[in-house]
Amino acid sequence: MHHSNDKPLYGILAMLLAVFMFSGMDASMKALTEHYSPLQITCLRAACAWPFIVVWLWHGNRLQHLMQARWSLHLFRAALGIVMLSAFIYALKTLSLADAYAIFFAAPLLITMLSVWWLKDYVAPRQWVAILVGMAAVLYMLKPEGDQLLSLGALAALLSAFCYAVSGITVRILAKTEPSGNMVFWLMTMIGIGAGLLALPDWQPLQLIHWPYFLAIGITGAIGQVFITEAFRLAPPSVIAPFEYSALVWGLGFDIVLWQVWPDSSLLLGASVIMASGLYLIWQERR
Repeated sequence: MHHSNDKPLYGILAMLLAVFMFSGMDASMKALTEHYSPLQITCLRAACAWPFIVVWLWHGNRLQHLMQARWSLHLFRAALGIVMLSAFIYALKTLSLADAYAIFFAAPLLITMLSVWWLKDYVAPRQWVAILVGMAAVLYMLKPEGDQLLSLGALAALLSAFCYAVSGITVRILAKTEPSGNMVFWLMTMIGIGAGLLALPDWQPLQLIHWPYFLAIGITGAIGQVFITEAFRLAPPSVIAPFEYSALVWGLGFDIVLWQVWPDSSLLLGASVIMASGLYLIWQERR
């Protein structure tokens, strides 16, 4: 189902910029996983972005609308955000950026599936075949890690993808009654408070040497959050979600430059099938 205020091209451009920003943020968070827990990094990710978001709201004269909020959906989206970020950060502890992204690429497939039930979008039988093929590739990517039956890092990335998919659908619902500024502000505020409280038992003192990472997380996270919220507001999820795949380019680049990790054949095969499935979905959507 398309809405009269949809602007697909602007939505796609917003998604591409958001993905670039989030890739830089993810690289910074991965560098911190040796020193802090996933929940603490999740809290810091929100806290570091918060001042930039407030300045953005103030500059755009959006602060007066903050209390006009659908609190139940904001709380639900914040809970999803805490699980999504914490699970993805856990995945980054054990996986390369590119591997984590390849698993996370299930999100566009999941968004398309959820949009049928939640937004009443139509998905043709051929598209369901593409979704099933893509999910089969995701299962292939859940390869064992040592003596484990499944890779815990890969499972965490898949959980993160599911939470992201549900969150993307809630943005479409909230966008009918609320501006994007409300959604970004309350998401970051609630994630910061919620993750901070959960992280307290294992909280580690912040080290001065890590502040450049915190600053990078704040800037890229704030810009990325604004643009990804705009992307889902401007276009249907099934149109913009596949452009999340541009993250693989940045993930591979950061892996090689920062950690000297090169992609293996299983990553390239699994990611290629998942991306092909998602691109087929957008091709069908645009026909």
